[in-house]
Amino acid sequence: MSNMGARVARMFRNFNLENRVHREISKEKPRAAPRHQADLSRSSGGSESAETAELVSQKNAPLLGLLRSVYVESKDPAAAEASQEVSMETEGARRPLRFSVPGGHYGLVELTDVPRGKLTIAETLKALGSHQRQPQTWTPGKIAQEYSLDLKDTKALLEFFIPFQVHIIPPKTQSAKQIKAS
Repeated sequence: MSNMGARVARMFRNFNLENRVHREISKEKPRAAPRHQADLSRSSGGSESAETAELVSQKNAPLLGLLRSVYVESKDPAAAEASQEVSMETEGARRPLRFSVPGGHYGLVELTDVPRGKLTIAETLKALGSHQRQPQTWTPGKIAQEYSLDLKDTKALLEFFIPFQVHIIPPKTQSAKQIKAS
């Protein structure tokens, strides 16, 4: 049934199609809007505007030669300083390992040196443990100097990285069961 409906719709849509097309084509085309007086005076200027357009479109050989002889080299002062810092860091880009955990055959590959500004997990735990036990001796400045770190990174490490901290919450009532240490 739906196929029949489509055929009927197509018949009505295509009815008298040729006549409608010819009628639309034979209509007079719409005219363009009239130009503004200022535009007319500029375009009808004649020789002046034509000469100007011709001069603009021509290639000027002496000017092209001068343009090709110009060489512009720009430098970013911040990038120059950064490249000097990088070259200074690459001279001693790695530092010897301060502390390592003895590993077995199935452990990680034994490291001998670490990039500056980085720590191994063993060094991190050693530094954090030293700072927890003796905060007056192991200050953030001393840890940063010892392990070749930035001071702000060291302060952030000591503030936010807290390993193995156990909190024992006492029960609210005395009758509550507790786990006894053996």
